[in-house]
Amino acid sequence: MPGQSWRALRGRLCSIPVGGRELLGNQLGEPAVREVAVYVPAEVDRPVPLLVALQGFTGSGLMFPGWKPFEESLPQRLDRLIASGAMPPVVLAMPDCFTRLGGNQYIDNPVLGRWSAFLTEELIPAMEAGFPVRPGRAHRGVLGKSSGGYGAMWQGLTRADAWGALACHSGDVDFDLVYRPHLIPALDRLAKALGRPLRGRDDLDAATSKFLSQFFGSAKVDGTDLNHLMTLAMTATYDPQPDAPDGIRLPLDPYTGALDREAWSRWLHWDPLRRVHHPEALAGLRTLRGVFLDCGSRDQYSLAYGARALSRALSHHGVAHTYEEFDDNHSSIAYRFDVSLPWLAHRLTADPNES
Repeated sequence: MPGQSWRALRGRLCSIPVGGRELLGNQLGEPAVREVAVYVPAEVDRPVPLLVALQGFTGSGLMFPGWKPFEESLPQRLDRLIASGAMPPVVLAMPDCFTRLGGNQYIDNPVLGRWSAFLTEELIPAMEAGFPVRPGRAHRGVLGKSSGGYGAMWQGLTRADAWGALACHSGDVDFDLVYRPHLIPALDRLAKALGRPLRGRDDLDAATSKFLSQFFGSAKVDGTDLNHLMTLAMTATYDPQPDAPDGIRLPLDPYTGALDREAWSRWLHWDPLRRVHHPEALAGLRTLRGVFLDCGSRDQYSLAYGARALSRALSHHGVAHTYEEFDDNHSSIAYRFDVSLPWLAHRLTADPNES
Protein backbone atom coordinates (compact mmCIF):
# COMPACT_ATOMS: atom_id res chain seq x y z
CA MET A 1 0.00 0.00 0.00
CA PRO A 2 1.56 3.34 -1.05
CA GLY A 3 -0.11 5.22 1.80
CA GLN A 4 -2.03 8.44 1.56
CA SER A 5 -0.90 10.57 -1.36
CA TRP A 6 -0.52 14.26 -0.50
CA ARG A 7 1.15 15.20 -3.76
CA ALA A 8 -0.57 17.66 -6.06
CA LEU A 9 -1.62 16.04 -9.30
CA ARG A 10 0.99 16.64 -11.98
CA GLY A 11 -1.37 15.74 -14.79
CA ARG A 12 -4.52 17.62 -15.74
CA LEU A 13 -8.07 16.59 -14.94
CA CYS A 14 -11.08 17.82 -16.87
CA SER A 15 -14.61 16.73 -17.64
CA ILE A 16 -16.49 16.68 -20.96
CA PRO A 17 -20.01 15.70 -22.02
CA VAL A 18 -20.19 12.81 -24.49
CA GLY A 19 -23.10 11.20 -26.30
CA GLY A 20 -26.55 12.16 -27.41
CA ARG A 21 -27.27 9.38 -29.87
CA GLU A 22 -26.54 5.79 -28.81
CA LEU A 23 -28.24 5.94 -25.40
CA LEU A 24 -31.38 7.64 -26.67
CA GLY A 25 -34.61 5.71 -26.13
CA ASN A 26 -33.44 3.46 -23.28
CA GLN A 27 -36.41 2.04 -21.36
CA LEU A 28 -35.19 3.59 -18.10
CA GLY A 29 -35.51 7.03 -19.65
CA GLU A 30 -32.04 8.09 -18.58
CA PRO A 31 -29.79 10.78 -20.12
CA ALA A 32 -28.14 10.05 -23.45
CA VAL A 33 -25.34 12.55 -22.77
CA ARG A 34 -22.85 11.45 -20.11
CA GLU A 35 -20.05 13.16 -18.26
CA VAL A 36 -16.58 11.76 -18.83
CA ALA A 37 -13.68 12.57 -16.52
CA VAL A 38 -10.38 12.74 -18.42
CA TYR A 39 -6.81 12.57 -17.15
CA VAL A 40 -4.09 14.09 -19.36
CA PRO A 41 -0.52 13.47 -18.18
CA ALA A 42 1.92 16.32 -17.57
CA GLU A 43 4.36 17.41 -20.24
CA VAL A 44 2.78 15.58 -23.16
CA ASP A 45 4.65 16.72 -26.27
CA ARG A 46 3.22 14.13 -28.65
CA PRO A 47 0.08 11.99 -28.94
CA VAL A 48 -0.09 9.09 -26.48
CA PRO A 49 -2.27 5.97 -26.14
CA LEU A 50 -5.85 6.20 -24.91
CA LEU A 51 -7.11 4.07 -22.04
CA VAL A 52 -10.79 3.83 -21.08
CA ALA A 53 -11.53 2.72 -17.50
CA LEU A 54 -14.91 1.11 -16.82
CA GLN A 55 -16.28 1.18 -13.28
CA GLY A 56 -17.83 -1.78 -11.48
CA PHE A 57 -21.51 -2.19 -10.63
CA THR A 58 -22.92 0.53 -8.31
CA GLY A 59 -20.04 2.72 -9.44
CA SER A 60 -19.38 5.50 -11.94
CA GLY A 61 -16.23 6.49 -13.76
CA LEU A 62 -16.56 9.82 -11.99
CA MET A 63 -15.51 8.01 -8.80
CA PHE A 64 -12.05 7.15 -10.16
CA PRO A 65 -10.59 10.67 -9.65
CA GLY A 66 -12.13 11.04 -6.19
CA TRP A 67 -10.25 11.22 -2.89
CA LYS A 68 -9.93 7.88 -1.10
CA PRO A 69 -8.65 7.05 2.40
CA PHE A 70 -5.45 4.98 2.48
CA GLU A 71 -5.50 4.71 -1.30
CA GLU A 72 -4.57 6.68 -4.38
CA SER A 73 -7.13 7.87 -6.86
CA LEU A 74 -6.69 6.41 -10.32
CA PRO A 75 -5.17 9.68 -11.69
CA GLN A 76 -2.77 9.79 -8.70
CA ARG A 77 -1.81 6.20 -9.46
CA LEU A 78 -1.11 7.13 -13.08
CA ASP A 79 0.91 10.17 -11.99
CA ARG A 80 3.13 7.98 -9.81
CA LEU A 81 3.57 5.21 -12.36
CA ILE A 82 4.40 7.63 -15.18
CA ALA A 83 6.75 9.79 -13.07
CA SER A 84 8.63 6.71 -11.84
CA GLY A 85 9.16 5.43 -15.37
CA ALA A 86 7.08 2.31 -14.70
CA MET A 87 4.90 3.15 -17.68
CA PRO A 88 4.80 5.57 -20.61
CA PRO A 89 2.21 8.36 -20.52
CA VAL A 90 -1.41 7.75 -21.49
CA VAL A 91 -4.63 9.71 -21.60
CA LEU A 92 -7.32 8.10 -19.46
CA ALA A 93 -11.09 8.45 -20.00
CA MET A 94 -13.39 7.60 -17.09
CA PRO A 95 -17.02 7.70 -18.29
CA ASP A 96 -20.09 7.94 -16.07
CA CYS A 97 -22.08 4.83 -16.98
CA PHE A 98 -24.29 4.59 -13.90
CA THR A 99 -27.98 3.72 -14.33
CA ARG A 100 -31.06 3.69 -12.10
CA LEU A 101 -30.60 -0.06 -11.63
CA GLY A 102 -27.14 0.45 -10.18
CA GLY A 103 -24.89 0.33 -13.22
CA ASN A 104 -24.61 -1.68 -16.39
CA GLN A 105 -22.56 -4.37 -18.11
CA TYR A 106 -21.50 -2.24 -21.10
CA ILE A 107 -23.49 -4.15 -23.69
CA ASP A 108 -26.13 -2.92 -26.13
CA ASN A 109 -29.46 -3.30 -24.41
CA PRO A 110 -32.94 -1.78 -24.93
CA VAL A 111 -33.58 -1.30 -21.21
CA LEU A 112 -30.30 0.19 -19.96
CA GLY A 113 -29.02 1.57 -23.27
CA ARG A 114 -26.57 0.87 -26.08
CA TRP A 115 -23.49 1.11 -23.90
CA SER A 116 -21.12 -0.81 -26.16
CA ALA A 117 -22.02 1.52 -29.02
CA PHE A 118 -21.64 4.52 -26.69
CA LEU A 119 -18.04 3.49 -25.96
CA THR A 120 -17.00 2.77 -29.54
CA GLU A 121 -19.12 5.17 -31.60
CA GLU A 122 -19.28 8.21 -29.30
CA LEU A 123 -16.62 8.12 -26.59
CA ILE A 124 -13.66 7.14 -28.78
CA PRO A 125 -14.34 9.81 -31.46
CA ALA A 126 -14.79 12.46 -28.76
CA MET A 127 -11.47 11.53 -27.17
CA GLU A 128 -9.61 11.51 -30.47
CA ALA A 129 -11.10 14.87 -31.42
CA GLY A 130 -10.38 16.66 -28.15
CA PHE A 131 -7.23 15.17 -26.61
CA PRO A 132 -3.63 14.33 -27.60
CA VAL A 133 -4.23 10.63 -28.25
CA ARG A 134 -2.76 8.50 -30.99
CA PRO A 135 -5.51 7.60 -33.45
CA GLY A 136 -6.42 4.05 -34.38
CA ARG A 137 -7.25 0.89 -32.49
CA ALA A 138 -3.60 -0.15 -32.08
CA HIS A 139 -3.17 2.57 -29.45
CA ARG A 140 -6.44 2.16 -27.52
CA GLY A 141 -7.06 0.02 -24.46
CA VAL A 142 -10.03 -0.74 -22.24
CA LEU A 143 -9.87 -1.95 -18.66
CA GLY A 144 -12.05 -2.42 -15.62
CA LYS A 145 -12.83 -4.47 -12.55
CA SER A 146 -15.89 -6.65 -11.82
CA SER A 147 -18.67 -5.41 -14.13
CA GLY A 148 -16.07 -3.10 -15.66
CA GLY A 149 -13.82 -6.11 -16.21
CA TYR A 150 -16.72 -7.90 -17.85
CA GLY A 151 -17.26 -4.87 -20.08
CA ALA A 152 -13.59 -4.79 -21.08
CA MET A 153 -13.63 -8.51 -21.89
CA TRP A 154 -16.88 -8.17 -23.84
CA GLN A 155 -15.34 -5.39 -25.92
CA GLY A 156 -12.52 -7.75 -26.82
CA LEU A 157 -14.92 -10.55 -27.68
CA THR A 158 -17.24 -8.46 -29.83
CA ARG A 159 -15.51 -5.17 -30.78
CA ALA A 160 -11.86 -6.02 -31.22
CA ASP A 161 -11.98 -3.76 -34.28
CA ALA A 162 -12.11 -0.79 -31.89
CA TRP A 163 -9.39 -1.72 -29.37
CA GLY A 164 -5.76 -2.72 -29.26
CA ALA A 165 -5.67 -4.38 -25.84
CA LEU A 166 -7.78 -5.07 -22.76
CA ALA A 167 -7.40 -5.77 -19.07
CA CYS A 168 -10.14 -7.61 -17.16
CA HIS A 169 -9.85 -7.59 -13.37
CA SER A 170 -12.22 -10.05 -11.63
CA GLY A 171 -14.77 -9.87 -14.43
CA ASP A 172 -18.14 -11.65 -14.46
CA VAL A 173 -17.42 -15.02 -16.09
CA ASP A 174 -19.35 -18.34 -15.88
CA PHE A 175 -22.90 -17.23 -15.21
CA ASP A 176 -23.90 -20.59 -13.75
CA LEU A 177 -21.50 -19.97 -10.86
CA VAL A 178 -21.75 -16.19 -10.57
CA TYR A 179 -25.45 -15.43 -11.01
CA ARG A 180 -27.57 -18.57 -10.54
CA PRO A 181 -26.98 -18.81 -6.76
CA HIS A 182 -28.59 -15.36 -6.36
CA LEU A 183 -31.80 -16.04 -8.28
CA ILE A 184 -33.78 -17.87 -5.57
CA PRO A 185 -32.88 -15.35 -2.83
CA ALA A 186 -34.06 -12.57 -5.17
CA LEU A 187 -37.30 -14.45 -5.78
CA ASP A 188 -37.78 -14.83 -2.02
CA ARG A 189 -37.30 -11.07 -1.61
CA LEU A 190 -39.90 -10.34 -4.27
CA ALA A 191 -42.37 -12.65 -2.54
CA LYS A 192 -41.71 -10.80 0.70
CA ALA A 193 -42.38 -7.49 -1.04
CA LEU A 194 -45.77 -8.76 -2.22
CA GLY A 195 -46.51 -10.43 1.12
CA ARG A 196 -47.23 -13.91 -0.21
CA PRO A 197 -45.88 -16.66 -2.48
CA LEU A 198 -45.90 -15.77 -6.18
CA ARG A 199 -48.10 -17.97 -8.32
CA GLY A 200 -47.56 -16.72 -11.85
CA ARG A 201 -46.12 -14.08 -14.15
CA ASP A 202 -48.58 -11.41 -13.06
CA ASP A 203 -47.55 -11.92 -9.44
CA LEU A 204 -43.88 -11.83 -10.43
CA ASP A 205 -44.28 -8.53 -12.25
CA ALA A 206 -46.36 -7.04 -9.43
CA ALA A 207 -43.78 -8.11 -6.85
CA THR A 208 -40.94 -6.67 -8.95
CA SER A 209 -42.75 -3.34 -9.16
CA LYS A 210 -43.42 -3.39 -5.42
CA PHE A 211 -39.79 -4.16 -4.59
CA LEU A 212 -38.51 -1.39 -6.88
CA SER A 213 -40.96 1.05 -5.35
CA GLN A 214 -39.83 0.10 -1.85
CA PHE A 215 -36.15 0.27 -2.78
CA PHE A 216 -36.27 3.69 -4.43
CA GLY A 217 -38.68 5.03 -1.83
CA SER A 218 -36.57 4.08 1.19
CA ALA A 219 -34.61 6.63 3.19
CA LYS A 220 -31.36 4.71 2.74
CA VAL A 221 -30.03 1.83 0.67
CA ASP A 222 -30.17 -1.51 2.43
CA GLY A 223 -27.10 -3.60 1.58
CA THR A 224 -28.99 -6.86 1.19
CA ASP A 225 -31.59 -5.23 -1.02
CA LEU A 226 -28.81 -3.71 -3.09
CA ASN A 227 -27.56 -7.22 -3.82
CA HIS A 228 -31.06 -8.20 -4.91
CA LEU A 229 -31.28 -5.10 -7.11
CA MET A 230 -28.05 -6.17 -8.82
CA THR A 231 -29.58 -9.56 -9.58
CA LEU A 232 -32.67 -7.89 -11.02
CA ALA A 233 -30.47 -5.53 -13.02
CA MET A 234 -28.67 -8.50 -14.54
CA THR A 235 -32.05 -9.90 -15.53
CA ALA A 236 -32.86 -6.68 -17.39
CA THR A 237 -29.39 -6.76 -18.92
CA TYR A 238 -29.13 -10.30 -20.25
CA ASP A 239 -32.80 -11.12 -20.87
CA PRO A 240 -34.68 -7.81 -21.18
CA GLN A 241 -38.47 -8.10 -21.21
CA PRO A 242 -39.96 -4.82 -22.50
CA ASP A 243 -43.41 -5.53 -21.03
CA ALA A 244 -42.02 -6.17 -17.52
CA PRO A 245 -41.21 -3.54 -14.86
CA ASP A 246 -37.95 -1.89 -15.95
CA GLY A 247 -37.55 -4.86 -18.30
CA ILE A 248 -37.05 -7.21 -15.34
CA ARG A 249 -38.42 -10.75 -15.19
CA LEU A 250 -36.45 -13.39 -13.28
CA PRO A 251 -35.72 -16.60 -15.28
CA LEU A 252 -37.60 -18.75 -12.77
CA ASP A 253 -40.99 -20.29 -12.29
CA PRO A 254 -42.26 -17.84 -9.65
CA TYR A 255 -44.06 -20.56 -7.67
CA THR A 256 -41.65 -23.54 -7.79
CA GLY A 257 -38.40 -21.65 -8.39
CA ALA A 258 -37.56 -23.97 -11.29
CA LEU A 259 -35.12 -22.46 -13.76
CA ASP A 260 -36.65 -21.35 -17.03
CA ARG A 261 -34.16 -23.03 -19.36
CA GLU A 262 -35.18 -21.02 -22.40
CA ALA A 263 -34.74 -17.74 -20.53
CA TRP A 264 -31.47 -18.91 -19.00
CA SER A 265 -30.12 -19.75 -22.45
CA ARG A 266 -30.62 -16.09 -23.33
CA TRP A 267 -28.48 -15.13 -20.32
CA LEU A 268 -25.76 -17.57 -21.37
CA HIS A 269 -25.54 -15.93 -24.78
CA TRP A 270 -23.72 -13.10 -22.95
CA ASP A 271 -21.38 -15.29 -20.89
CA PRO A 272 -17.72 -14.75 -21.93
CA LEU A 273 -17.07 -18.41 -21.14
CA ARG A 274 -19.52 -19.35 -23.91
CA ARG A 275 -18.72 -16.53 -26.31
CA VAL A 276 -15.00 -17.30 -26.28
CA HIS A 277 -15.64 -20.43 -28.33
CA HIS A 278 -17.27 -18.53 -31.21
CA PRO A 279 -15.00 -18.33 -34.26
CA GLU A 280 -15.64 -14.62 -34.81
CA ALA A 281 -14.80 -13.84 -31.17
CA LEU A 282 -11.56 -15.80 -31.39
CA ALA A 283 -10.63 -14.12 -34.65
CA GLY A 284 -11.08 -10.72 -33.02
CA LEU A 285 -9.13 -11.62 -29.88
CA ARG A 286 -6.20 -12.84 -31.96
CA THR A 287 -5.85 -9.38 -33.50
CA LEU A 288 -5.39 -7.69 -30.11
CA ARG A 289 -1.97 -6.61 -28.91
CA GLY A 290 -2.70 -7.90 -25.44
CA VAL A 291 -5.31 -9.64 -23.28
CA PHE A 292 -4.77 -9.42 -19.52
CA LEU A 293 -6.90 -11.32 -16.98
CA ASP A 294 -6.58 -11.59 -13.24
CA CYS A 295 -8.67 -12.54 -10.23
CA GLY A 296 -8.29 -13.03 -6.50
CA SER A 297 -8.10 -16.69 -5.53
CA ARG A 298 -10.54 -16.00 -2.66
CA ASP A 299 -13.07 -14.01 -4.69
CA GLN A 300 -16.34 -14.16 -2.76
CA TYR A 301 -18.42 -14.30 -5.96
CA SER A 302 -16.65 -17.47 -7.20
CA LEU A 303 -15.12 -15.46 -10.05
CA ALA A 304 -11.73 -17.16 -9.80
CA TYR A 305 -13.24 -20.35 -11.19
CA GLY A 306 -14.63 -18.55 -14.20
CA ALA A 307 -11.35 -16.69 -14.75
CA ARG A 308 -9.41 -19.95 -14.70
CA ALA A 309 -11.85 -21.55 -17.10
CA LEU A 310 -11.68 -18.57 -19.44
CA SER A 311 -7.87 -18.60 -19.39
CA ARG A 312 -7.90 -22.32 -20.11
CA ALA A 313 -10.30 -21.79 -23.03
CA LEU A 314 -8.10 -19.02 -24.45
CA SER A 315 -5.07 -21.30 -24.20
CA HIS A 316 -6.99 -24.14 -25.84
CA HIS A 317 -7.80 -21.91 -28.79
CA GLY A 318 -4.28 -20.53 -29.03
CA VAL A 319 -5.15 -16.97 -27.96
CA ALA A 320 -2.10 -15.31 -26.40
CA HIS A 321 -2.93 -13.77 -23.04
CA THR A 322 -1.64 -13.13 -19.53
CA TYR A 323 -3.48 -14.62 -16.56
CA GLU A 324 -2.54 -13.82 -12.98
CA GLU A 325 -4.16 -15.02 -9.78
CA PHE A 326 -3.44 -13.26 -6.51
CA ASP A 327 -4.14 -14.04 -2.87
CA ASP A 328 -7.09 -11.78 -2.17
CA ASN A 329 -10.85 -11.48 -2.63
CA HIS A 330 -13.07 -9.17 -4.73
CA SER A 331 -12.86 -6.08 -2.53
CA SER A 332 -10.35 -3.20 -2.38
CA ILE A 333 -8.09 -4.50 -5.10
CA ALA A 334 -7.36 -1.24 -6.92
CA TYR A 335 -3.67 -1.97 -6.29
CA ARG A 336 -3.92 -4.43 -9.18
CA PHE A 337 -4.07 -1.44 -11.54
CA ASP A 338 -0.35 -1.08 -10.76
CA VAL A 339 0.04 -4.24 -12.83
CA SER A 340 -2.44 -3.69 -15.64
CA LEU A 341 -1.82 -0.01 -16.39
CA PRO A 342 1.89 -0.41 -17.27
CA TRP A 343 1.10 -3.71 -19.01
CA LEU A 344 -1.39 -1.97 -21.30
CA ALA A 345 0.60 1.23 -21.78
CA HIS A 346 3.75 -0.51 -22.97
CA ARG A 347 1.85 -2.60 -25.51
CA LEU A 348 -0.15 0.33 -26.82
CA THR A 349 2.80 2.72 -27.05
CA ALA A 350 4.89 0.47 -29.27
CA ASP A 351 4.42 0.72 -33.02
CA PRO A 352 2.16 -2.07 -34.31
CA ASN A 353 4.99 -3.80 -36.18
CA GLU A 354 6.91 -4.07 -32.90
CA SER A 355 4.17 -5.97 -31.00
